[in-house]
Amino acid sequence: MDSPTAATTPRVQADIARHKKYQRLIAAAHQAGPPPTAVAHPCDQSALEGAVDGARLGLIAPILVGPEARIRAVAEQAGLDIASLPIIDTPHSVASAQRAVELVREGKAEALMKGSLHTDELMGAVVRTETGLRTARRLSHCFVMDIPGHDDPLIITDAAVNIAPTLAEKVDIVQNAIDLALILGFGEVRVAILSAVETVNPKIPSTIEAAALCKMAERGQITGAILDGPLALDNAISPEAATIKHLTSPVAGHANVILVPDLEAGNMLAKSLTFLAGADAAGIVLGARVPIILTSRADSVPARLASCAVAALIARHRRTVSAMAVG
Repeated sequence: MDSPTAATTPRVQADIARHKKYQRLIAAAHQAGPPPTAVAHPCDQSALEGAVDGARLGLIAPILVGPEARIRAVAEQAGLDIASLPIIDTPHSVASAQRAVELVREGKAEALMKGSLHTDELMGAVVRTETGLRTARRLSHCFVMDIPGHDDPLIITDAAVNIAPTLAEKVDIVQNAIDLALILGFGEVRVAILSAVETVNPKIPSTIEAAALCKMAERGQITGAILDGPLALDNAISPEAATIKHLTSPVAGHANVILVPDLEAGNMLAKSLTFLAGADAAGIVLGARVPIILTSRADSVPARLASCAVAALIARHRRTVSAMAVG
């Protein structure tokens, strides 16, 4: 099999080479095979380039859904070759989101990818009761962070979808993240439930919810991981900080999944790592029938490609589970 970077441009190869954790992720997804992916409204250079780069790397098989004339004009202006990519013509962004979701419901796509439309437009089509893609699990977002100086990828959830989740909603959010970590091959999944302190304080609701989530994990209501919390960020990821605070658990100082108290905390944490520590953040929405790739115009090339890689690995996992169920 060709190298994962064999079909990419030198610029993309160089960007990937700087991110060893994403490089491993992309290599695994390259072997999984590209899932058909409905790309909703790729009508600017960033959105279209992300889809084209994902196709070049063999991570996704894009189906471009949007105004055909606009897509072709963007491709021509940006010098992007889309001759081999199917285009489904739609009049506007709302129609693009609806048609992309329909492709999933029709079995023609195994993943969704956000283009240049607003996130609310895409997610509105996804959550629609009669025609959307909801499951029994709550939708939530995970950032898979590649942080310089940090040995392993770090999952942060939820920093993009659930604004102020309740305890019941956090059960689904953390289970989505655990399932993702297992699919990505984390091995032992260690979840730190974040707060400002590492002791339960009735005046800080997030500490009480953290304690409840840990007890729920002990009773089998949350599975697949070791949970600990409340933990402050320092003693969640720094062994030295955990030792100073006399915290002895498999999670303290060694977390690979971070559950934040609310969207504001998660958004600030992820963007601080990105813009102050040089991290990249691959984004994926879980809990729907298929993985949903959420990218931003500010995302780097490695982050966009890693988002595609995560979706490809989830799609392969779901195909395997479905085949086992039928068998």
